Parts: sequence; C-alpha cells; structure tokens
Amino acid sequence: MYTPPPFRPDRTASLGFAEAQGFGLVSAWDGTKPVASALPFYLSYADDGTPRALFHVARHNPLVKLADGVASWLLAITGANAYVSADWYVSPDQVPTWLYQAVHLTGPVRRLSDDELGVQVDTLSAKFENRLLPKKPWTSDKMTPGRLDAMKKAIVGLEMAVEEVEGSFKLNQHKSEADYAAVAGALAAQTDLGAQRIAHLMREARPEAFLNKEAFASEAFAGETTTSKTDGLERSAP
Repeated sequence: MYTPPPFRPDRTASLGFAEAQGFGLVSAWDGTKPVASALPFYLSYADDGTPRALFHVARHNPLVKLADGVASWLLAITGANAYVSADWYVSPDQVPTWLYQAVHLTGPVRRLSDDELGVQVDTLSAKFENRLLPKKPWTSDKMTPGRLDAMKKAIVGLEMAVEEVEGSFKLNQHKSEADYAAVAGALAAQTDLGAQRIAHLMREARPEAFLNKEAFASEAFAGETTTSKTDGLERSAP
C-alpha cells in the first residue's frame, strides 16, 4: 500500500480499525488472475503475538483451492470515505481529493479443521451479535444438530497468519488548520453519512484546529489565505 507519512497509522491503530470494521475483500492469485471475495472476519492472536484473521467461504469458492498455507493473500479493509471539493479550502490553488481510511493485511492462508470451523462460526457470529445488544444474541445451539452440520459442510474455514499490516488514514493531516477546519465543516454539512463520519474523524484527530472555527470562517470570507508549500498532487492522489 502506498501511504505518505502524514497518513500512516501505527500498527495498533491499523489492527484496531480492521477488527472494528470486521468486513473486507480477501484476494489471492490463481496463477493467471486475482480471485477475490467480500466477507466478514475477526482477528485473534497467536501465543507469539502474530495477528490471525479468521473467516470462511463457500466450499465451492475457488479461493479454497488456493489456501495452501504458503502463498500470500491480501485482506483489504475500508471504512468511511468522502469526496472533497477544492472549493472548500481557504487557500487558493487546491485540487479535489478523496479522504478515507483503509488497512491491508497480508499473509499466507490455511484451511481450518472441522473443529476449528465450529469455533470460527460461533466466534464470528458472537462478534456481530454483541453489537445488537440488548437483543438476546443468536447462537448456533438454536439450530437443530442436523441442520447445523449441513450448513458447516457447505463452507470452509480459513485463517490468515498476518505477516504485514499496512494502513492509510487520509484525513488531510498535512493541511493548515484553516484549510483543515474548513473542509471538515463542509463535510459535516453533507447529507452523506460517509462524509459526516470523515468530518467526525477529522475533529477527533486535530481538535485544536476547531478552537478558532469562527475566526477561520471570517478569514475565508475576507479572502485571507495561508498556502502550504508542501501541499501537492502527490498527497491528493490515492
């Protein structure tokens, strides 16, 4: 993943984001082309601290044959994203861009045993059922044994041993406070939930930029600008 330094989160933040999202696109190479599937997952950790991403796919998914425990796969996780108009900046000569959060996990993938698959299914469902509290969580023991076994036979559990963690939290961190606050304000005013989420993340990342929000607004209307010499097309491209 290409990530300019201002946008690069640390390993802990990247893994935390991945676990919180819990849904991504896993892809592998079959020798001629990429093979990918969108799926939910959860993270666990080996005794030595190595992260592991666990998920399952349909038994006839072509990914199953590629899970040899050697070849490296990619699990790409994305979050909120939003378009930024160049008109929203206080400074002149800006370009449109896109703000987003993304994490890539890379490593070999192996097939789980039948016993491990049972644990994987229960752990995965529990992760998301807990987000629905106070609803009483669904558990697999609500199913008849025959039906549960039939469902398990239709899927294959997989585990990625995560060898590389990469992240990009592109939130305009390299911009001046005036530009940063102006863009966050414009995003917060949009009806799109992704834009509102990005605005919230920007406020969390640089709360000091909003202490003089009214001053920034006055500055924008007066036409006064603060141009950053380091801003460029490279940091505006994905």
